[in-house]
Amino acid sequence: MNLEIDWLAFIQVFFAALAGASLVVGFYATGLRLLVRAGRAPVVAPAEFPDAITIITDKEARRAEKAAAKAARKSPLTEAQKRLALVGAYGSFTLCALAVLAGLALIVIR
Repeated sequence: MNLEIDWLAFIQVFFAALAGASLVVGFYATGLRLLVRAGRAPVVAPAEFPDAITIITDKEARRAEKAAAKAARKSPLTEAQKRLALVGAYGSFTLCALAVLAGLALIVIR
């Protein structure tokens, strides 16, 4: 039994996976950054885990929401700039989703 490894194909798959991961992370980070600049910072309510080491109290959650609202009010951007940043954020999230779907399509088609 002779086992041969196609090293060129291995390198191609490695770099395709590296590029795909970089695209997805880059588009998501850009979208999140633009979303915050548009004044729509995502505030996620903390989950209660009974055996967690740190549990965020209601007071701390309210303080975080208040800080996010204050930061949104202090934004130096005009309303048009905020709207443009929001459109850019949604565009980045769309490109992120398309990159994931393209990767899945490559797996399924081959």
